[in-house]
Amino acid sequence: MTGDRLLLRIVRYGGGWVVLLAAATLAGTAAALLLPAALGRTVDAVLAGAGAGDWLAACAVLVAVAAAADVVGDLAAGATGARATEALRHRLIRHVLCLHPRAVPGFPAGDLVTRVVGQVPEAGQAGIAAVQVITAGLPSLGSLVALTVIDPWLGLTFVAGLVLLAVLLRAFVTDASTVAAHYQGVQGRIGSRLIEALGGARTIAAAGTVEHEIARVLAPLPVLRGHGLRTWQILARAAAQTSGTAPLLQVAVVAVGGLSLAAGRLTPGELFAALQYAAFGGGLGGVLAALNQLTRARAGSRRIAEVLAAPVREYGASHLAPGPGRLQFRGVTVHRARGAALRGVDLDIPGGTAVAVVGRSGAGKSTLAAVAGRLIDPDEGHVRLDGVPLATLRRDELRAAIGYAFERPVLIGDTIAEALTLGHGAREARAVAGAAAIGSFVDHLPERYLTPLADAPMSGGEAQRLGLARALHADRLLILDDATSSLDTATEHQVSAALFGNDRRTRIVVAHRASTAARADQVVWLDQGSVRAIGPHQRLWADPAYRALFQEQS
Repeated sequence: MTGDRLLLRIVRYGGGWVVLLAAATLAGTAAALLLPAALGRTVDAVLAGAGAGDWLAACAVLVAVAAAADVVGDLAAGATGARATEALRHRLIRHVLCLHPRAVPGFPAGDLVTRVVGQVPEAGQAGIAAVQVITAGLPSLGSLVALTVIDPWLGLTFVAGLVLLAVLLRAFVTDASTVAAHYQGVQGRIGSRLIEALGGARTIAAAGTVEHEIARVLAPLPVLRGHGLRTWQILARAAAQTSGTAPLLQVAVVAVGGLSLAAGRLTPGELFAALQYAAFGGGLGGVLAALNQLTRARAGSRRIAEVLAAPVREYGASHLAPGPGRLQFRGVTVHRARGAALRGVDLDIPGGTAVAVVGRSGAGKSTLAAVAGRLIDPDEGHVRLDGVPLATLRRDELRAAIGYAFERPVLIGDTIAEALTLGHGAREARAVAGAAAIGSFVDHLPERYLTPLADAPMSGGEAQRLGLARALHADRLLILDDATSSLDTATEHQVSAALFGNDRRTRIVVAHRASTAARADQVVWLDQGSVRAIGPHQRLWADPAYRALFQEQS
């Protein structure tokens, strides 16, 4: 989706409020256009000695309509922006969370945060900006018609000035759009560096490189400042040009109107109205502000459209039949920039089996674990769970069948219970906490499972156990990617006893300890993306190269 197409959709997000805003703006503009004519008639009536009461009443009504239109317009503008921003932010976040894994590296976390927090509100003003830009020309057009009706020479004079103003505004729109896009892009780069720095704050503090990291995060700041100055320079130049042209236009109308008055073609009241129309239609400050808002909304929508154009993960419609959790890899190959992470892997893991995956760093262990649970899709080959290709499964069935636990889990939710169950409740949380040896930790918290996650200080091992407990909700396949690395020996033994004991699910464990591999039913030994050997730990232990794996990791 292109930025301009998205911009039109954002306008529609405003719903009926956009229509109300347009109606209020039109009503206010109509009242403002009629007011000079009514005032002119009032002047002529007073000079002629006739009664001017009716015209004064008409002027009062027009002023009241204009004031009411301003109030309603402000309300509608606020509601339009809020509705559009909410809808766009929901859509963008939903898309980001569903991005295809291969599209994720193209959008650093800080850049995405900048787009969601910064560019979405700017793009959400598209409906307001569109109404303002469309209606901003009505005062000039209406003034032109009114001046032409009063005196065709006044109309011709006004047209010449408007042509000049249009040329100046066209240059402003082109320059402002380019600078706004560059400005928002630099904001994204600073946001990305800041998120990276926050993620490694402890390491930065320990290394004593705080000042260096501050300099790195803020390195694009001079470029940002340059784009910001350029924006204000463009605005100032356009304002100066329009502010200089508008008075000249009014002087020209005064001169022509004065000649027409002297020639008897105009009455004093009509000349007064003509001066009002010249000031009203020639003052394009509102047009300039509307165009500036539209250019920023357009730049923001283009940045958002870039994310929305990225591919998302697709799911099928297949269902899982009852089964033990048999996992099959057939010719699975995963390419990386530096070569293949997996090369033609063929595996057949019986249901209910506990399998340890071992290998040197970079052998493809985490990639195999990611493919097994469809966190990523293989470039070649396929993976089946109980005979059904993972790529064809429904999203809900896939996630209900497979549970993941990571070395550094990201805990999501407001409370401990929600972090453990992804929102299912405290009762389900207690059921999985015991197997992950985290129950005693939760019981000592102020509100136990209802304790806010932010108020529960925890060590790396306790966070790992919470992530592990969360994975235990899966009913068919558990995948543990170095998920017990931060546990002490006693806790690791307790967790391993639960995982490798009476659990009937299929379990794939990325292992770095010989003790973990020894508890597994089978060991898959990876070497440079290929399966080097499969067998029980006791049999593989006879190979010196296998023993060397654990000695290196120790």
